[in-house]
Amino acid sequence: MEREIEKLLDTLSAANPTLIAYANKKIETLDDSRQSISKQIADLQSNVVPPDRILQISNHLEDWDNVAFDDRRKVVNGLISIIRATSENVHIEWKI
Repeated sequence: MEREIEKLLDTLSAANPTLIAYANKKIETLDDSRQSISKQIADLQSNVVPPDRILQISNHLEDWDNVAFDDRRKVVNGLISIIRATSENVHIEWKI
C-alpha cells in the first residue's frame, strides 16, 4: 500500500485536475486501508502471550490446586481477554 501511494504521488507532478482528483480519492482509500491494517496488527500484537509467560502459566496449571489466588488471577489474565456472562450463558474470548 505504501508503494502504491508513493507511485500515485509521483505521477501527480504532471497530472491534470481530473487525474489529481482520482489520485486523491485513491490515496485516501489506500490510507484508510493502511490504517485499518495497522490497527488490526496492533490489536493482534497486544493479545500475544510471550513464551516466558506461557511457561509460567503452564507451571501454575500443572499445580492448580496449590497455586495462590493472586497467581490464579494472573493465569486467567494471561489466558482470557474478556468474559461476558448473562443469566443464560457465558461467553469467553481466549487470548490463545
